[in-house]
Amino acid sequence: MRFFTFLFLLFSISVFAQKTNKYDTFFEKGNGNQTGTYQETIAYYKLLANDFPTIEMQKMGLTDSGEPLHIVIFNPEKQFDFEKIQKNKAVILLNNGIHAGEPDGIDASMQLLRDLALGKIKAPKNTVIVCIPVYNIGGALNRNSTTRTNQDGPEIYGFRGNARNYDLNRDFIKSDTRNTKSFVEIFHKINPDIFIDNHVSNGADYQYKLTYIMTQHNKLGTVLGNFLNTEMMPTLILDLQKKGIETTPYVNAFADTPDKGFAQFFESPRYATGYTSLFNTIGFVVETHMLKKYAERVKVTYEYIRAAIDFTDTNYSKIKQLRLKNEEQYKPQKSYTIKWEVDSTKAIPFNFLGYEGSYKKSDVTTGNRLFYDRTKPFKKDVSFRKEYKSAKEIIIPTAYVIPKGFWPVIDLLKSNGIQMEEIQKDTLIEVESYKIADFKTTNSAYEGHYSHSNTTTKSQIMKVAFAKGDYIIKISQKGIKYLLETLEPEAIDSFFNWNFFDTILQQKEGYSEYVFEDTASQILKENPKLKVELEQKKQTDINFAKSPRAQLDWVYKHSVYYENAHLQYPVYRILK
Repeated sequence: MRFFTFLFLLFSISVFAQKTNKYDTFFEKGNGNQTGTYQETIAYYKLLANDFPTIEMQKMGLTDSGEPLHIVIFNPEKQFDFEKIQKNKAVILLNNGIHAGEPDGIDASMQLLRDLALGKIKAPKNTVIVCIPVYNIGGALNRNSTTRTNQDGPEIYGFRGNARNYDLNRDFIKSDTRNTKSFVEIFHKINPDIFIDNHVSNGADYQYKLTYIMTQHNKLGTVLGNFLNTEMMPTLILDLQKKGIETTPYVNAFADTPDKGFAQFFESPRYATGYTSLFNTIGFVVETHMLKKYAERVKVTYEYIRAAIDFTDTNYSKIKQLRLKNEEQYKPQKSYTIKWEVDSTKAIPFNFLGYEGSYKKSDVTTGNRLFYDRTKPFKKDVSFRKEYKSAKEIIIPTAYVIPKGFWPVIDLLKSNGIQMEEIQKDTLIEVESYKIADFKTTNSAYEGHYSHSNTTTKSQIMKVAFAKGDYIIKISQKGIKYLLETLEPEAIDSFFNWNFFDTILQQKEGYSEYVFEDTASQILKENPKLKVELEQKKQTDINFAKSPRAQLDWVYKHSVYYENAHLQYPVYRILK
């Protein structure tokens, strides 16, 4: 009896061994509803790097969690020097777990690199794959099963906020976190041609398992944007359809049901693909649908990445050439759009696979609630607004000048590869100078800031004295779009709007009213024109006429005693 028991155990072990594999991921070992921990994910990539010479894992900079970011590289030529790689190959960068409760890309990327290494899928000849295994490490370490309230799996996952509770997909331009600073280092080290950021969406219900955001093509630039819009994206969609995967642009519909139509999501530089587009990198956000099973979401993420690899490998040379050509359209004295708006006149219909949506009385509140009826699927044309038009333009200067005292901004520029020159001696330079005319500030904190918006400026040409050690930043360089988006105060994600220059908003010097009354009287006697302007303002502004304090302050601010630094934007433009 014992002999037969022994044989049965051997047989069971043999069958189990056939069903499992050394390189199975934690997702595959489970029931299709599991994802590995951060530690397990890193250990898995170390296993691949140890066993396959085509894979290398490199430790990069720290994150807010105290743990370092890693990159995992697949190159069938076993070459991992990016200066050499960039000469004759394209590079695709995959970013996973930026929201750690959305781990689809984490599991899909492990399977993908494993399959490439094992030869289960054809390795690209002209493309190198680089993967950030888990970007939001702090969020991944904060595992739970409740914060993604309506998401269908996995059973346990990470948290959206990072170790300091930042949403990392709002931090790219401002770089408040170590995660972002380390990402910037990785990004400029590998200079990716294609960037894919893997997510899970929420919002409306519909039939699709996969939605996507592509870099907004008007904003990307006509050369690269037209290629993305008319060649690359349609090919990816067709490739997925051949695999039985229908997809749609990200369903940017929250106030109403998607059958009413929606606009393309506009990713400004605070977002991952908004940032990467500043350096002429084509970007995609994969947004699987939270109401679909986890195993299905991982599969479609895997297939989207495969489709992007196949297209890039076939068109690698053209993509690299177009990236360089795209830079050429941004030159001094040309116009540049710093504010965009949806062009509703160019809406296009497309077949959308949705569910009938309606409203019924809520069981919880006194109101009505939205309800999608999955027994009533539909396929019908909806209006999609993917074109954007310019709402505000500036003329690109020849250079910017920034005083050395604003070192936090200078450090950020340098970390993004911006080249600058120190002024060698005290110098008087003719520049265009901005005064902040108006802005609005949020009443509640947003990602660590009380940020500004609707900023307007007034400009004048003047000669300004700059000191030895101040910086001149010539605009004609690879990071030209980065410079314009950060240093033009009216741009949506400018450094001004993210509070980097808030010290200029506070008036430092003042006056004693009872003493300045005599001085103000003398100023008006010596400047009759100013007195006329004051009287006119009293006549046309009722609130001003009722406020003696405002009137006295008006005189002060029109006198030599008013400090120049107040509202004076400290970055200057050289026009010629």
